[in-house]
Amino acid sequence: MVLLSGAYWLRAAWIATVDNIDWPSKKGLPVDSQKAEFIRILDLHKQNGLNAIIMQIRPATDAFYPSPYEPWSEWLSGVQGKPPSPYYDPLQFMIDETHKRGMEFHAWCNPYRADFSIGKASIAPSHITRLHPQWFLDYGGKKYFDPGNKEAQEFVVEVIKDITERYDVDAIHFDDYFYPYRIAGKEFPDSISYAQYGRGMQKDDWRRSNVDSIIYKLFTVIRKTKPHVQFGISPFGVWRNIDKDPRGSNTKAGQTNYDDLYADILLWLQKGWIDYVAPQLYWEMGHKAAPYEVLIDWWSKHTYGKHCYIGLGIYRANGRDVAWKDSTLLPRQIEMLRNTPNMHGMIFFSTKSFFNNPNGWNDSLRLNYFKEPAPLPQIKWLPVKK
Repeated sequence: MVLLSGAYWLRAAWIATVDNIDWPSKKGLPVDSQKAEFIRILDLHKQNGLNAIIMQIRPATDAFYPSPYEPWSEWLSGVQGKPPSPYYDPLQFMIDETHKRGMEFHAWCNPYRADFSIGKASIAPSHITRLHPQWFLDYGGKKYFDPGNKEAQEFVVEVIKDITERYDVDAIHFDDYFYPYRIAGKEFPDSISYAQYGRGMQKDDWRRSNVDSIIYKLFTVIRKTKPHVQFGISPFGVWRNIDKDPRGSNTKAGQTNYDDLYADILLWLQKGWIDYVAPQLYWEMGHKAAPYEVLIDWWSKHTYGKHCYIGLGIYRANGRDVAWKDSTLLPRQIEMLRNTPNMHGMIFFSTKSFFNNPNGWNDSLRLNYFKEPAPLPQIKWLPVKK
C-alpha cells in the first residue's frame, strides 16, 4: 500500500546536537556556517518529503538558546557558557526556518543527563552541577540528575516551562534516557535519596514513581503554559518482555523501559500524560531478540488512543550489520508501518545518515513513499494553535 495523498502522517527526523552528531558538524563553527548547515539539513529533509524535525536543544543540561537556567552548550561554541559570536539565538533561528518551510518543530530535551564525559566535558562555572552538586550522581563516566531528588525535578520542570513560554515550539520531546541504561555489575548510586524519600516502597517501584512524577509535572506545566503544545516521549523500543509480564512483547531484550530505565510508558499513555509515543524500533524484521514486526504489532495494540510514531534506525545502514545492507529493508518497514492500525507516522534517526543516501533510500522516499506531501496529524484533544 502507498499512502494516499492527503492522509495525515508525521514524517520526521531527529537532529542530534550531543557530541555534534548531526548539527553543528563541529564545535565552534562560525555563525554563518552554523546557519548554512542548518538550512542545508532542512532543505534536504524537505526534499525527501519530511514535514517535521525533532531538534535537540538541551543535550546535557545546557542550551542551544539563551537560557536563564543553563549555560550555552559546548557543542555550539566550543566552550560551555560561551555565546555565539556574532550573537544570535539559534533556537529562534531554527524555529523560524522550520516554520517557513511548513514543517513542525519539536524541541527535543534530554531529561537528566548533566555531564556527558566527567573530566573531559567543558563545564561552565554557572552549570547546575557546580551550583547544586548534591543533586547529581556519577554513573558510567557521566553525571546525572538524581531522579529521586525533588528539587532537581522542579528545576527540570522550570527549564521546560521557560522553553514552552518563550518559544513557538510545536512540541516538547523527551528521549529514552530517564534512569541511565544499566551497566553490568554497577548499581545506580541513589541509596541516599532512596533512604530519604523511599517511604517503605520497593526500590524499583520507587524509581518508577520518580519518573512518573516528572512526566506528570511536565505534562501539567506544558498544558498550563501553552495548551496546544504537544508532549511526546521516544522510549526504548521494548516496554517489557513477555517472560516478565503477560502484557509485554514476545521479545528477549537485554534491557527494557519498565525494568531497567524505570519508565512505565504504558501508564503515561493510559493516564493521558503524553500526546504521542515514538518507540525506537531500530531493529530489522526477524531480529533474534527484538523483531521489528513483533514490536510494531505490540505498540499498535498499546497506544491507548494516543498518537504513535515509529522510530526507524536508518543510521544502521552505515554500520556493518548485513541485514541493513538490504535496500528493501526500509521500504518494507514503511509498508508494514502503513498497514498497521493506530500508527500516525515515523521518525528517522538520525539526520546525518541521509547525507550519503544509504541504499538509495533518499530516492525511495522522494520518488515513491513521500512523493506526495502529507498534512501533519492533528491531535484532536489539543486546542488549535492561535
